[in-house]
Amino acid sequence: MIKRVVDFFGDEKWARQRRRLFYLALVLIVAADFLVIREHAEYLWERLPGWSAVYGFGSCVLLIFVSKFLGHRIGLMRREDYYD
Repeated sequence: MIKRVVDFFGDEKWARQRRRLFYLALVLIVAADFLVIREHAEYLWERLPGWSAVYGFGSCVLLIFVSKFLGHRIGLMRREDYYD
């Protein structure tokens, strides 16, 4: 069973099915956000359907760019053979 899972996520012949599965999961997450009752939302943006998905995606993208900036531009990242 684990071999089939590893083959599914690692093999290029399953790339189309894998991409469709991930897109379907994304659509289901955003669609499920439309079903949430929002009568106790404290802020205006919490009442917007899909806000959680957009906020989470934006936060992840921002985290990636900030870490890349800190690693490459500021100099926190070192060469692979730095300690040799």
